[in-house]
Amino acid sequence: MADGFEVPDAAATSVLTAVVARVTALADRLGVAPAEVFHTGRLSVASGVPEAVVKALLSGRPAGEPDVQARFLQRLDLLRRTRLKPNGRRYTQQEIADGAGMSRQQAGALINGDRRPTMEHCDALQRFFRVHAGFLTAEDPEALSGALQHTEQDLLQQLADRERKAAAAAEDPLERLLQDHGVRGIAWRAAQLPSDQHRDKVAEWLDMLLESVKRPES
Repeated sequence: MADGFEVPDAAATSVLTAVVARVTALADRLGVAPAEVFHTGRLSVASGVPEAVVKALLSGRPAGEPDVQARFLQRLDLLRRTRLKPNGRRYTQQEIADGAGMSRQQAGALINGDRRPTMEHCDALQRFFRVHAGFLTAEDPEALSGALQHTEQDLLQQLADRERKAAAAAEDPLERLLQDHGVRGIAWRAAQLPSDQHRDKVAEWLDMLLESVKRPES
């Protein structure tokens, strides 16, 4: 035990450490703030891991709920609080039972912790709430790793898009001119003007400015 938490599986913890390092490196390359990619509330909702455990794991401290049923109850409660109906209300026990293909008594017993869930129960509830397989039962470090891997994929896509744009700009002289000399910014500002007359005036001012800074021919 450490700080009231059970020491999790070493392999799951090492995977999490590696994912955190990769996400940190990607965020640094993209100039994304660590607080944005490691937003503990958002990661808690995505992974099902309690926010206090997310904070502990991200800080490198051992943490996690060792009992499968306790994890199941934590995550089922989180799903009921965060995966709501279109009207913003929670699903009732009857609605969960109907959607998961079980009786209301079974659903109530699972929600209240009076019955230990089977894999079939977990699969049915995960399908109902539209979360991935293992959401209700994975160890906390493993669940958090999975959520961060989605973040990693998003960052990799952002990096690929940026590098593709940079390569295109390097090959296209016009695009390079637009980027290097702030032409896009001038055009964007001109586009905010209310009429063509205003934009024509901008063009006249630019012509006058250009004429004033031309070097005399030698």
